[in-house]
Amino acid sequence: MRAGMRIWVIEESEGLATCIRGECPDLSVMAVRRESIASSAHVPNLAVVDAAERGSACSSIREMRSRYPAVPVLIVSPASIAEPLPEDIDDFVIHPFQPGELRMRLARLSGAQPEKADLSDENAIREIRTRYRLDVVIGESTALREAIRKVPRLGASDANVLVTGETGTGKELFARAIHYASARSAHPFVPVNCGALPDTLFENELFGHAKGAYTDASAAGAGLFGAAHGGSLFLDEVDSLSLSSQAKLLRVLQDREYRPLGSQRAVKADVRIIAAANTPLAERLAARDFRADLYYRLNVLALRLPSLVERRSDIPLLARHFLARYSKDCRKPAPKLSAEAVRRLMEYAWPGNIRELESTIQRAVVLSDAPVLDASSFDLPASGAPAAAAFTPSSLPIEDAVYEFEREYLAGLLSSQNGNITRAAKAAGKDRRTFQRLLRRHGIPGQGLPAD
Repeated sequence: MRAGMRIWVIEESEGLATCIRGECPDLSVMAVRRESIASSAHVPNLAVVDAAERGSACSSIREMRSRYPAVPVLIVSPASIAEPLPEDIDDFVIHPFQPGELRMRLARLSGAQPEKADLSDENAIREIRTRYRLDVVIGESTALREAIRKVPRLGASDANVLVTGETGTGKELFARAIHYASARSAHPFVPVNCGALPDTLFENELFGHAKGAYTDASAAGAGLFGAAHGGSLFLDEVDSLSLSSQAKLLRVLQDREYRPLGSQRAVKADVRIIAAANTPLAERLAARDFRADLYYRLNVLALRLPSLVERRSDIPLLARHFLARYSKDCRKPAPKLSAEAVRRLMEYAWPGNIRELESTIQRAVVLSDAPVLDASSFDLPASGAPAAAAFTPSSLPIEDAVYEFEREYLAGLLSSQNGNITRAAKAAGKDRRTFQRLLRRHGIPGQGLPAD
């Protein structure tokens, strides 16, 4: 962001302008009243609108859009204000600011390339998604990208991997990606839900049986270890195994061989184990209902997947993805989301993560024919939304999202359209020129994007 940029602060007093001057001493910050916007002889590079009074803020934004439609507008909202935010804005920030936050926002709006916008990294993430079949994982948040970035490194080793994360975070998708990134990718990937295996069937299901091993065993059965020979065995919900079943699994991991039921011959266990747990196994160790020796055998390499709350900036992107999918299934036009609908979705705690979000969007699509869905369109329990008192201004859900939301949403949408700006603009409900302006502002490349 170049020094001397002209920033208009539209407010009734000079309190906010003084604060911004302290945060950004190298910028030209001018306090402007709403009634002076039309008569000023100078054109600003950016406008900051004080939203302490919502009605006055809306009038100021309308005046700016009428007079200077191309000037980006940042709204500053006190944390105590709960009314809906005006929709015709480019970004907003909660006051008081976190250190460096305001300058970062202004730099983004001015068109300065964000430091973290590493195009080589963008290309690497895109290649990992394509090569290891993670295209179906929707999102561009930092937490998700960190998980994606680890897949090739985990795949390069043949060591066991423990994937952790809440239910509905995509553990099997990432387990498959690790398999596809490994030297075993040409061999089977076999998933098994340990939570559905009773103790009495555990050995037979995993290790198989010889002919005649029991009354109904008219032929030999290979078992899941045999089915996964040369490939990867994915043990989902491994934390649900009983201590007895844990001991049997541990023996195989230690000896690298197993005996099918009724057989005297040991079989080599040529499989890589990728295990997943919904609960922190460290807590299970403390409770003595998960074996420490098995834990250390499984947890040679680790991948933790973020919950949806940890990647809130992906929620609007996921929501629109599911809107498009289920609207197509219902053979109806995809509705849009109002600003308050997005805010409601981002404030909710999502204990069921992406699966819960998907079912929530599906119900809304099926039950509503409205062209725009508002907050009341989603049957989310009030108890699921975090209480306001539980958050400080620096950790409000909407505050967490606005840091990266616009850039990540644009990058993800453009990626989903293979870089085609026209299709991406249509999906975003924007005209092509406006969409190009947004892309340039965030330094995001696209097919047919003209240079400045």
